[in-house]
Amino acid sequence: MNNTIWSSTSSQVAEDPVAQLLENGNLVVREKDTTDSESYIWESFNFPSDTLLPEMKLGWNFRTGLNRFLTSWKNASDPYPGEYTYGMDNVLLPQLVIAKGSKKMFRTGPWNGLWFTGTPGLAATYRSVVKPIFVYNTNELYYSYESFNNSTITRLKLSESGSIQRLVVTQGSTEWAVMYTLQNDECNSYGQCGANGICRISKSPICECLHGFVPKSPDEWGVLNWTSGCIRETPLSCQKEGSLKVRNVKLPDQLNFLVNNSSSNNGCEAECLKNCSCVAYANTVIINGGSNCLMWFGDLVDLREFVEEDSQQDIYIRLPHSELGKTGRKDKRVVIILVISAVSSFLFLGLSCCYIILKKRGKRRGKHAYASRGTKEDLELPLFDFDTIAAATNNFSHTNKLGEGGFGPVYKAKLTREEFIAVKRLSKDSGQGIKEFKNEVAMIANLQHWNLVKLLGCCIQGEERMLIYEYMPNKSLDCFIFDQNRKVLLNWPKRLDIIMGIARGLLYLHQDSRLRIIHRDLKTSNILLDDELNPKISDFGIARIFGRNQAEAKTKRVIGTYGYMSPEYAIDGKFSVKSDVFSFGVLLLELVSGRKNRGFHHSDHHHSLLGHAWLLWNKNKELELMDECLEDSYVEFEVQRCIQVGLLCVQKMPADRPAMSSVCSCWATREQHCLNQRSLVSS
Repeated sequence: MNNTIWSSTSSQVAEDPVAQLLENGNLVVREKDTTDSESYIWESFNFPSDTLLPEMKLGWNFRTGLNRFLTSWKNASDPYPGEYTYGMDNVLLPQLVIAKGSKKMFRTGPWNGLWFTGTPGLAATYRSVVKPIFVYNTNELYYSYESFNNSTITRLKLSESGSIQRLVVTQGSTEWAVMYTLQNDECNSYGQCGANGICRISKSPICECLHGFVPKSPDEWGVLNWTSGCIRETPLSCQKEGSLKVRNVKLPDQLNFLVNNSSSNNGCEAECLKNCSCVAYANTVIINGGSNCLMWFGDLVDLREFVEEDSQQDIYIRLPHSELGKTGRKDKRVVIILVISAVSSFLFLGLSCCYIILKKRGKRRGKHAYASRGTKEDLELPLFDFDTIAAATNNFSHTNKLGEGGFGPVYKAKLTREEFIAVKRLSKDSGQGIKEFKNEVAMIANLQHWNLVKLLGCCIQGEERMLIYEYMPNKSLDCFIFDQNRKVLLNWPKRLDIIMGIARGLLYLHQDSRLRIIHRDLKTSNILLDDELNPKISDFGIARIFGRNQAEAKTKRVIGTYGYMSPEYAIDGKFSVKSDVFSFGVLLLELVSGRKNRGFHHSDHHHSLLGHAWLLWNKNKELELMDECLEDSYVEFEVQRCIQVGLLCVQKMPADRPAMSSVCSCWATREQHCLNQRSLVSS
């Protein structure tokens, strides 16, 4: 149709042009007899899309006026330019900025000689994975990077939602893994706390006014809306003023500022104080290159505190002497208040003890007692305040969400700088309701075992029902064994430890605890992993207590997860300890194989993972079931033993399945077939 789809803006006329795709991914157009990069007629690296590869540049070519920046896709399947860009901002003190149109969404701090400040935790990445390159001269201003070794390929990607991720693929792998996301907490949202506010991710609420400032709209701040920012409590008068140091921050955005060459902090302070319009100053350290004095003359926007020392920058806020004096008096008032509070607490504690002794044990009421309505006995369990939980989860922010099950969403919450908890919030639309909530409280409050997740307390306010658990930093088992990149972190010894830990936890529930409990929903997503990858069984919402002499029960309401349910429970609603044994067998075979039972496909047959395991066992080829990533770490007889035990556990008839006591004792012997069964009854 003779329509032009695309054309180059190059002014050069090629006599004998050729197109060549270079090894670094750059598509270039050049003269046939010329390979000099300076004489390229056109190159794709000058017009990046959503991805930054090694040797690509973000920034300016001052000679040609070319500005290179990333542009997001419209959506995951449409490369048409989207709403977001990522590129170099500000020529005096360059920083990288994500923008939506003309609106800033995120920015780094200025370059410090080794990396861009304002990116906490990334200094270690720069030192171990990539070598950043920053060039600033009369001809060019750009950022680029190189990989430290050829075995690891890394790239930056601007997603359709406006987030920057560093993706990495290692030698032998075919999938990109997310190494980090640049905007990793709420304080990274541009201007989160408004003008003259500071964002402290370790505090709750996260936004505060700088010292000497108060909320411009107290009502809005009262409902955690900080966009209106803060104003000075006492205006500056340009007389008898000093400065207050705020440590370890990302410096405010460079909206109305001035850069002065100053070799000392005292010189920078003097420059600021002699200018009545200066509101703050900082000595920006350029590693191996001296320092600059940076002064601000308007509102301080996008200021945040860090806890990582490698991100440290200090800023000095200009204040009247009257405000500077308040810091000392404030500290004295705090000491007095603490002393009075301590004395009052001791008196209150003594009176409370007398009161408790005079009352019956079941009638106690207090901060750490919760009477579960509708149950026969009182449960002593810490009661958490709703406002505390809401603040610790940033008002149940999506960024704090760890996952979601039939009960409702689970959130990560930060009580203090070093203390994290997991909050399981009952969803109003959940099929599991107050009955399951009470069931889980009553159930797990009486359980104490290393391989069971610990219940720390609960929260009840109005219609809100929440359970507070210890936080498991490595989430659940399925996040590892079904992930092509993370599964390699679980070698065979670690997988065997996890199997044995789950077995011990299940044995405790079935036999050794004060209550005999059937879990009924044992699966990989309900096995949580602590910081050392030790397994802990979680989610007792549909668990049932069994009498010591009770063999089986039946329900009309079958709840659980298909793929892990035993046949008698899924079909007839019958459950017993052998139902959990079946689920354990499925889980064990998934751990060995690294594949899911439900949704499993094989080119030679239509069986599930369990059926596939039976076929291999009957052909004496059971080792073919093993996850390929275990080839360098497995012990043959241990893998065979696990497969044998797994198949014993998933036999069709409950009576044919072993008890968990037999399963646990199986690992106490080195005999290859510990349960003396090679011929199994296939399902």
